Amino acid sequence: MNKTEVFILGHRYTIKGEKPSDHVKNLAAYVDEKLKSVYEQNPNLTPLRAAILACFYVADELEETKKTLQETMKKLQEIEAKTNELMKLLD
Repeated sequence: MNKTEVFILGHRYTIKGEKPSDHVKNLAAYVDEKLKSVYEQNPNLTPLRAAILACFYVADELEETKKTLQETMKKLQEIEAKTNELMKLLD
């Protein structure tokens, strides 16, 4: 099990897990960036409200990414079907 020290909003956290330290540090940097962005827009928020709002923004990004992935997979399937049709014509 790996232990990785990260800083989020100036606070140190020790994250334990199986993921490599670089991965954990990248995630922490992303979370830190999101929270700082929320605080810049709403400096009077409590830490809990800022964290919830940041989670909402991250969830929105995740949903958009899922949607894009689904659209890409659908296009890939269409390309594969057309490729198979063309291959049959060449036989």
